[in-house]
Parts: sequence; C-alpha cells; structure tokens
Amino acid sequence: MTQASGASETSDAPLPRVTADLLGQQAAERQMLEAALSGRVPHAWLLTGPAGIGKATLAYRFARFLLAGGADAPAGGLFGDEPTDMAVAIGDQTARLVAGNAHPDLLVIERPVHREDVDKPAPLQRFTRDLPVEEVRRIGPFLSLTPAISAWRVVVVDGADGMNRSAANAVLKLLEEPPARAVILMTSDSPGRLLPTIRSRCRVLALAALADRAVVDWLSLHQPDLGDTDRLTIARLAEGSLGRAGRLARAGGLALFRELIALLEPAPGIDMDAVGKLAARLGPASAEAAYRLFIELFRWWLARLIGAIARGQVPPEAVAGEAALLSRLAAGASLERWMQVWDKTGLLLDRADSANLDRGLALIETFICLRGAFR
Repeated sequence: MTQASGASETSDAPLPRVTADLLGQQAAERQMLEAALSGRVPHAWLLTGPAGIGKATLAYRFARFLLAGGADAPAGGLFGDEPTDMAVAIGDQTARLVAGNAHPDLLVIERPVHREDVDKPAPLQRFTRDLPVEEVRRIGPFLSLTPAISAWRVVVVDGADGMNRSAANAVLKLLEEPPARAVILMTSDSPGRLLPTIRSRCRVLALAALADRAVVDWLSLHQPDLGDTDRLTIARLAEGSLGRAGRLARAGGLALFRELIALLEPAPGIDMDAVGKLAARLGPASAEAAYRLFIELFRWWLARLIGAIARGQVPPEAVAGEAALLSRLAAGASLERWMQVWDKTGLLLDRADSANLDRGLALIETFICLRGAFR
C-alpha cells in the first residue's frame, strides 16, 4: 500500500502534490522553467537536497506545469510575456487531478507503508526502508501508453535513493531509452546512494536548505500561536526543513528537546531518576509518536555534538544553555569516545525498535551509555 493522501510522512502539513506554494527554491524553479520553455525538456531530473526543503513540492509543481500545457504555450505567452514561474491555479482541472493522485498522465512511485502500520494513523505509520522493484516496474508500461488528456507522461519517483538494486537497474533501463514526451522526476535526500549511471543520465538540480528566517516566516504563517523565540528554536532544530519544522511544532518537539537538554545539563552526573520518569512516560505503546520524536531529536543532537567536536566549533545554540553544554561535553570525552557512544546507542535503539523490545528500558540504557562516555 502506498502513502495515503492527506499528511506527508515528515509533517501533518498537506502533501507536496496538494501544495500550491514553493518557498525559497525560486532559483531551482527558474532553471526548470527555462528548460521547459526552451523546448528541450530533459527526459529525467534528479532533485537533491536535505529532506523537507521542497524537492517533492518542486517536482509536482513542474509536473502540473507540463500536464497543464505550460511548456507547449505559444512563445512569448498570450500577451508577449513568458511565465515567470510554474504556478498552476489550484482550481485548475490539472491541479485538482494531481492533488487527488488521479491524473491519468501522472504516475507516482513512493515507498509503501509497512503492512503492520497500514491501519495506523498517518503520524504513526512507518514506511519501508527500500523502494521495491515491483513499484518501479510500473513505470515502463505507463510510459509506453499514449498521453490521455495532456501532451506529456510524467513520473514522480519520490525518495529515489531508497531504490534497491533491482529497482535501480529497472530505472536505468528506462533512462537509457527514454520515450518521447515523457519526463521522470526523481527526488533524493542522499544522491550518493544512487548508481552513478543513473545520476549521469539525469539533469541534477541541487536544492539548498532554507535559511532560518524563511522557516520562521513559514511558522509565523502556519503556527501563529508560537512565540518568536519558539519559532526560532524550531527553525534551528529543523535545519532548513519545512517538513521537520511543521512536525516539531505540531507534535511537541520543542518541549521534548528542552527536556532532553535539561536531562543532559548535569552531565556527567545525569539524574537517572528523571530519566526513569521519562522512560515510564514514553515507553508505553500509547506514547509511540512521542517516543519516536524524542529518539529522533536525541540522535540529531548527538550528531550535532560530534560535529561540533570534529569542527572544533560549537554551533549557535537552539535553546538557552545548549552551547555551554556542548562545550563541556566536547571537553569531557574524545571524538573517538563519542563516536563509540553513537554506535552503541544507535545499535541499542535500532534493536529495540526492530525487535519490539521495551522502549522505556532502551531509553534508560541509552542515558547510561551517555554517562559512560566520561569514564
């Protein structure tokens, strides 16, 4: 079963195929628009960059533009002016069909939901690690068809770096002999995982993470009840990802991160009674969403600490007191020791998740491992 309509995997904001606006990626959009208006549209695009910065939104924006005939309009436009962006009115038939994943000339390929999570609410659904070959094999027959109601056939492969070897080889064959009037749009958070031959056959467009100011402005619009300080903190935690920012704001990520820093603040003398209370709260199945978010924030922060040690520079603090904490922990153990903590805690948390072990106990053991870094 593929990802359902409604909320995205990284946020409960609308899915990219429903989103009309593109924030902060106008330079990338201009490159795609110029290619479309030139009459020489590359048959395959690879949109790269961190998760949640608008890659899929841009892919759907380009898909709507092509399917609505934007690339086939008379040169100069109706009044002698070429379009300055690829916006298609949200009430347009093409936009409505794309939003409903019902356009006959658009095929969307994405990772399926885990079978055991199909009936769970969207925020609790997990997606398969790989994009299976069975999904990718749908592309060939689709592209062999004549366009039904537009002049193009468009395929969006969201998360192409998740393709397993067989799936990647299936895509490669399509890229070697692309049909006319067909475009494959692939997004990738980690393009290095893709076959070099796939990358070489695509027009690669690298999208940058959004500036904190852009994320703050977006939060001001979508989360008006947040204070200025909280919006800036979430923007720093999100690292330029609107998807992550939206999810942190809605799921209580800011409070969880502050709780994490408060637990670590006395290090190396961590208060294990406080950790035990946290474990009791996040361990039950009813707290699964909060547990996952806490673990995500913990891993992000530990990687932040390791990065600060490796660079010899502490980043701007996300919450008050974090910079001093980072400096003290960096001085308290070597980079090698913190890398060992990264490996041990990662293995511990992954095993608890995959084997459905006691999550509360996994949290306690994680903090014990952290405390052991100073010995």
